[in-house]
Amino acid sequence: MSSKQFNVAIIGLGFGAEFIPIYQRHPQANMYAICQRTEDSLNEIGDKYKIKTRYQNYDDVLNDPNVDFVHINTPIPNHAEQSIAALKAGKHVACTVPMATSVEDCETIVNLCKETGLKYMMMETVVYAREFLFAKEMYENGELGKVQFLKASHQQDMDGWPGYWPGLPPMHYATHCVGPVLGLTKGQAEYVSCFPSGTIREEMHECYNSPFAIESTHIKFKDSDLSAYIYRSLFDVARQYRESFEVYGDKKAMEWPLIEGEPLILHTAKKPEPEIPEKIECPDYAHLLPDEIAPFTTGGVYGGEDGEDHLSFTQGAGHGGSHPHLVHEFLTALEEDRDPFPNAIQSANWTCTGIIAHESALAGGELKKLPEFTLS
Repeated sequence: MSSKQFNVAIIGLGFGAEFIPIYQRHPQANMYAICQRTEDSLNEIGDKYKIKTRYQNYDDVLNDPNVDFVHINTPIPNHAEQSIAALKAGKHVACTVPMATSVEDCETIVNLCKETGLKYMMMETVVYAREFLFAKEMYENGELGKVQFLKASHQQDMDGWPGYWPGLPPMHYATHCVGPVLGLTKGQAEYVSCFPSGTIREEMHECYNSPFAIESTHIKFKDSDLSAYIYRSLFDVARQYRESFEVYGDKKAMEWPLIEGEPLILHTAKKPEPEIPEKIECPDYAHLLPDEIAPFTTGGVYGGEDGEDHLSFTQGAGHGGSHPHLVHEFLTALEEDRDPFPNAIQSANWTCTGIIAHESALAGGELKKLPEFTLS
């Protein structure tokens, strides 16, 4: 592995703080700077992790010539604006999901990457979760056979979360279920049809002019015989937190457990009916990582001696051990001067699938095409 190191500035220190110890131990990273508007929080995190360079103003980060890339972990409404500003300032961008909240902003990011040659990666956790990596390994080894269908869901209860969440259309933040169904075969969504179901509490309807409790979407893949089905809920639906993914091949099928902590289910064709399903304990994929960050695939490492865990561990099973894989993929892409996965175009296709799906829901399920810039 190269000895070259890249200076990272982490923007937003709620969820973002989980990545600090990973960058500090990764051989290709220098955990250079942190940025947080609240001074007390900034200094608390900076002191805890002994980070000297601290900013309260994002523009100051972008004006610092020592910053090679920003890792954005701010609220969803800020993602596009901050990503665009960073690319214009000559910084590579890693950004938590989703890429943006409008098709126009997604296109701006894609165009900036084309114009500048800078790297952009939407840090979608599900496509680096151990369960997805297991399915990916089976797919690449040919164990699934011909893939016939994919399905995913993301359900959660967002009551009590920050102010921009109430009333958010479910498909506006759908990358946790769009990502795996498109990402497994590196497919692209060409068009979608989405149906709403149920209604959320009336006081949330005006927030985004959307009353829908659940949005469910069929996705047609470009240049493929495949389609996928996804569904999403955020409020007023009784369900334990779930990120699920299912892939059905003609030889084998894998179903991500629908209840947290349960094993995967593997179905094998042509066995006697009672023997078709088999419970499988999902392996971890820490062996794919540098030794220095391999321990970060398991829960409990982020809290240190204090033992505190972010909501991604208490509600979300620690994102399937994905965080060190995300960091490693982006740093390796920078070192090798290649596109990370997902790159800007893929990130736009995944994000716009949800945005366009909500437009379809508003139109009663009308077929809606993805914009051309997400398919190039």
